[in-house]
Amino acid sequence: MTKDAITRHSPSTGAGSPDVWGIYEPDTGSIQYICACPTTKKAALIDVVWNFDPKSFATDTRSMDQVVALAKENGLEITLILDTHPHADHVMASAQLKQQLGVPNAIGAKVREIAELWRDLYNTPTAFDPERDFDHLFEDGDSFAIGDLEVRVMLSPGHTLGSITYVCGDAAFVHDTLMMPDAGTSRADFPGGSADELWQSIQAILSLPDETRLYIGHDYGTDDRDAPMWEATVAEHKAKNKHVKSGTDKADYIKTRQDRDATLALPDRMLAALQINLRGGRLPEAEGDGHSYLKMPVNKF
Repeated sequence: MTKDAITRHSPSTGAGSPDVWGIYEPDTGSIQYICACPTTKKAALIDVVWNFDPKSFATDTRSMDQVVALAKENGLEITLILDTHPHADHVMASAQLKQQLGVPNAIGAKVREIAELWRDLYNTPTAFDPERDFDHLFEDGDSFAIGDLEVRVMLSPGHTLGSITYVCGDAAFVHDTLMMPDAGTSRADFPGGSADELWQSIQAILSLPDETRLYIGHDYGTDDRDAPMWEATVAEHKAKNKHVKSGTDKADYIKTRQDRDATLALPDRMLAALQINLRGGRLPEAEGDGHSYLKMPVNKF
């Protein structure tokens, strides 16, 4: 895949429809989004990356800086920082953006359960406080506004037990559920994940109107496609998605997903990223030498 941080704009299609910018982050194959109201120019940032080197554990802000600069170039006022779930493959920029921009951040309410799960896995019983690190913890069915646009929250578990989808007019930010139609769907084998629940979540997403633009969380290309892609309609997924197109049997899908997941290694940032992301993208408190430290389980995965 390309090593360029590609940006594409998907314009509003009319009343109630957002302007969407996707920004590809090449190190992790992540797609970051700006969702903006065309009339008020208010905007939300979704799933923005805080760059993290898995070898040195050094961080830098080039991706979030690019996203913020793009918003400013287009005359947008950032009013919300949103994440769809605690990411396993990249570090979220939520806390950094909140500090820089002075606007609230949010994630799904089931992050509380994910935090409890990972407290046990890291043997850190007092770690992680979502109530402290996020301003809003969205429940299934909650709604909020971006300017004149209404956004509805859908609980979409499977990849994690607390993943959520943001539906804004004819745009839905579906995170790590679907991949592009030629790549299929996302993995469901992390702690708290479930191929059965992922199937149910995808069916709910594909029940949205056919013209709905679905924006995915990652793209790694395919054997036949090198350029990153991240937008396809519900109709395109129902017609072409290699894992869940119309007529696919649930049991066949679950077997395909579980067989594929059994071949996948853990993401190289996962055990570091989750300790940061379950703090809203904030490092653990610095110790006496002024540095933060992470705790890594050995022989547990």
